[in-house]
Amino acid sequence: MASDFASDFLPGFARHRIETAPGVTIHARSAGSGPPVLLLHGHPQTLSTWLHVAPRLAEPRTVVAMDLRGYGDSSKPPGGERHVAYSKRAMAADAVAVMRALGHERFAVVGHDRGGRVAHRLALDHARAVERIALFDIAPTATMYARTDKAFATRYFWWFFFIQPHPLPETLIGADPEYFLRHHVEGQSKTPGSTPPELFAEYLRCYSDPACRHAICEDYRAAAGIDLEHDAADSEARVTAPLLALWGAKGTVGQTYDVLETWREKATDVSGRALDCGHTLQEERPDEVFSELSAFLG
Repeated sequence: MASDFASDFLPGFARHRIETAPGVTIHARSAGSGPPVLLLHGHPQTLSTWLHVAPRLAEPRTVVAMDLRGYGDSSKPPGGERHVAYSKRAMAADAVAVMRALGHERFAVVGHDRGGRVAHRLALDHARAVERIALFDIAPTATMYARTDKAFATRYFWWFFFIQPHPLPETLIGADPEYFLRHHVEGQSKTPGSTPPELFAEYLRCYSDPACRHAICEDYRAAAGIDLEHDAADSEARVTAPLLALWGAKGTVGQTYDVLETWREKATDVSGRALDCGHTLQEERPDEVFSELSAFLG
């Protein structure tokens, strides 16, 4: 785990290192006062992805942003048998532990990409803790795998590349991490310049760590295995907290799925809309994201 930070994209936010499980310490930031909101990033971002949104949300609320295990400056534990340490169940338990350590038993959660998948599991496993849930640019994991076709597999190839046995993807990405990361970020975003060089450099700082790259692959391996088993066991369960789904009209998810319908299959109270952008809403359309979250969170 890194012990220093090249840049501070959330000035005024307190830093926390919270032990959530044996050998697992989560890096988190917090600011504000009032009703608590947890922000969860996706791949290949870190909590710094919320730089345009978190400070504004914190004015009337308590905002907590955390690096998922394996990402950013959080611990990168061994995946264990069947990659269980990177199951969304384990990551959701981290989130609950972080919020409880900061004094929050019940909270809203906002998740982008992988963080949205953690938030979905969080709302199922810890329903009493989740007041509201907002998900950015995802359909349910089980739905996306079940409906995979050539077009989706081509555009989201890393879903099938990262899950190959260790060390194949780790070795290939490790040959030129900056090239792979830049290709990924620029391919997902449909708003040129929305990830400025200094923010990209922060993502690259983390992505340059072989332990981080391995953890990312473990995250996706878990998603294609044990997470699907957990989802199948809960196939009849529904998220009961109000759910806001936002997605990029120019992105793969928005162009491949009826996003609201996929979430109405998994939750009882669903609303949302597309934004005029690609995958990384909070970086591409931060003003609209803030407006939507402010209305939804109340």
